[in-house]
Order: sequence, then C-alpha cells, then structure tokens
Amino acid sequence: MQNKQKLKELFKESLSISEEKVNDKLKYNEIEEWDSIGHMTLMSAIEEEFKITLETDDIIDFSSFQKGIEILKKYKVDFK
Repeated sequence: MQNKQKLKELFKESLSISEEKVNDKLKYNEIEEWDSIGHMTLMSAIEEEFKITLETDDIIDFSSFQKGIEILKKYKVDFK
C-alpha cells in the first residue's frame, strides 16, 4: 500500500470517518470529528505507522491532509 493510501486509512480510522470524507482538501476543524482530541489520536497513529516522532511545531502545523503530506516528507516519508 502506498503511503498516501496509508495516510488516508489513518485519517479514516483515527477520526472514525467514512472514506468519502478523506480527500486532499480536508482541513482541521472542517469536520466535527477532526477536533483537538481527534487530532492527537491521528498524530499518534501517524507516528506509530511511519515509525517517526513528530516535533511539536509539526503537530500544530498539521492543519490539513495536504499539509500533512508536506510535513511527513520532511521525515523522509515517500509520497510518489
């Protein structure tokens, strides 16, 4: 499974949302499920899946699906 698909699955599972809600334009607080608690659940799942430790600034800056891809690239997660 490619990393973009893995990330979509993490969003879906961590936020308990349908696959239709997960898209490149999804933003923090745009849907009810992606609140502060959902955000921390998602960050934890991402760290576990990709075997990384996100810096606090990156956790705060992780404000959309697309921004998340940019941040994860910084940690050498490949999105070809």
